[in-house]
Amino acid sequence: MGTGADSGHDKRAAQATPTDAQTTGANSALDQRQAGILLHPTSLPGPGPSGDLGHAAYRFVEFLAASGMGIWQTLPLGPTHTDGSPYQCLSVHAGNAELISLDWLVDRGWLAKAKPAQRGRCLGEAYRAFAAARPKQGRSELHAAHDAFVEDEGDWLEDYALYAALRAEQGGRRWLEWPADLRDRDPAALAGARERLADEIAQVRFEQFVFFRQWSELRRYAHEHGVRMFGDMPIFVAHDSAEVWAHREYFAIDEHGKAQAVAGVPPDYFSATGQRWGNPHYRWKRMKADGFKWWIRRMHTQLELFDLIRVDHFRGFEAYWEIPADAETAMQGRWVKAPGKALLSALYNAFDALPLVAEDLGVITAPVEALRRRFALPGMKILQFAFGGGPDNPYLPHNHEPDSVVYTGTHDNDTTLAWYRSLDADTRAYIGDYLGHPKDRMPWPLIRSALASVARLAVVPMQDVLGLGAGHHMNRPGTTEGNWGWRFTWDQVAPDLAARLNHLTGLYGRRG
Repeated sequence: MGTGADSGHDKRAAQATPTDAQTTGANSALDQRQAGILLHPTSLPGPGPSGDLGHAAYRFVEFLAASGMGIWQTLPLGPTHTDGSPYQCLSVHAGNAELISLDWLVDRGWLAKAKPAQRGRCLGEAYRAFAAARPKQGRSELHAAHDAFVEDEGDWLEDYALYAALRAEQGGRRWLEWPADLRDRDPAALAGARERLADEIAQVRFEQFVFFRQWSELRRYAHEHGVRMFGDMPIFVAHDSAEVWAHREYFAIDEHGKAQAVAGVPPDYFSATGQRWGNPHYRWKRMKADGFKWWIRRMHTQLELFDLIRVDHFRGFEAYWEIPADAETAMQGRWVKAPGKALLSALYNAFDALPLVAEDLGVITAPVEALRRRFALPGMKILQFAFGGGPDNPYLPHNHEPDSVVYTGTHDNDTTLAWYRSLDADTRAYIGDYLGHPKDRMPWPLIRSALASVARLAVVPMQDVLGLGAGHHMNRPGTTEGNWGWRFTWDQVAPDLAARLNHLTGLYGRRG
């Protein structure tokens, strides 16, 4: 597994904040006009309850290449809670074992038959076969790669493997509900758990090795086809996660693990009462005291996975919405300053290149905009937000800037067709007038507008590429039911779709 970090990053992180000119040259996230499709791997077709990193993922890469699309954007890849949200993961480093291709395990002789409905049993069978196949003397290539992975990633993997094994032993309960000695990481209790759960811990290590191996092979295949991987990094960490359990000194929780205040956003476009995410806030002073090494390690993992990284809720680096832990909604929160300048300086000093994109949606103030521009981070332009407020609306294409990413909509929006159908007649007429009364039916006029924008990167959700309407959303912010499960099927992909997209990416100078 590669590294993006400079071996001298601790020393460099203590140096002065880079100037605008320095950071502009360091950020190569948008080095040319490109186009891409937003699709989480769970949305890929396949026989199981969720898409994975198997054959359909490779076929999708081929579809992107045939379409002239040079970017595949995903949501975060971490292991999720039962609600399936990739923005509330059990670890900021680990990969989601639900994405592991069982066919890949069959191909290597570790699994007799892929049974997606029995994924846990299949992964256990594969691990036992892998362990049994280890040579008594020496190591095979894959066993050597496994051992190197466990050693190289041990600084997070050991905590996560123990946490995952304990969580399973505790019936899936949050670590705050575990017996006090395990909850509070009593050394003797942890030593006993490591001995008692040795096989389960080894199983988790194996699954993480397989996930990262499969992702690395998929990413290499994408690169061979001219496609770069664009990931997503949530700014906050789930309370029930390995990192909060193992590194509580970095989080605003009490001695029993309870949050003192939680994260969210004030009332906005998506919710009249705001969104109460429930994540514990960071102890920023503690993080700053050691040069933000926790963040540097987190970014290191992201750069192992992706070519570009979207920083979700970027505005939280300038100021975050702090909600009392006992508040039922986000309306009772307040803005609190964050050390974004110091953090980003440390990150830029730690890595040779930092290809970040700022998710700058929501309540964006002048200081947030100044922070984004100081570090030359591209922002986001959402066309579904463009047609209200008059000609000064920053999301209208004539107000776009090259150093930005334009979307028809994101995973938090409904499909463009469903959005358009929900508008009143006057707004539809305004959109038609602005776009020149196109002959194509929605969503294609908005897709064309995104591709024609001066923004260097244009991204279209797969739902819009397929022309889907209501009922095909990925997420409805502020709700916890019925999200994250959307999938497409290959029969929804018209035979001429790749050619149509390839024509448009070529027409607008975006062909990958």
